[in-house]
Amino acid sequence: MQTATVNKPLKVYVAVKADFAADGTMFPRIITWEDGEKYEIDRVSDIRQAPVLKAGGQGDRYTIWIGGHQSYLFFERSADLTGNNIGRWFVERRQ
Repeated sequence: MQTATVNKPLKVYVAVKADFAADGTMFPRIITWEDGEKYEIDRVSDIRQAPVLKAGGQGDRYTIWIGGHQSYLFFERSADLTGNNIGRWFVERRQ
């Protein structure tokens, strides 16, 4: 009897260029995928704290639109409040 292999979602950490509003709100503008391909974000329609249901964890979930397609981009805040690393951006991907 063969067992089916279940593809587990992965966190794929990506480089993001972001703007900051006067109130400190971050707005991602460009995502650079792991192969170097850049994707311009057309708009951000929602920002909220949310669990990462597929890959696990917690983060700020940005509902983004790229080329007319909706996707989620997450910002995982660093637990270390000192230093220059305030967190990392990631997307979910299946293996």
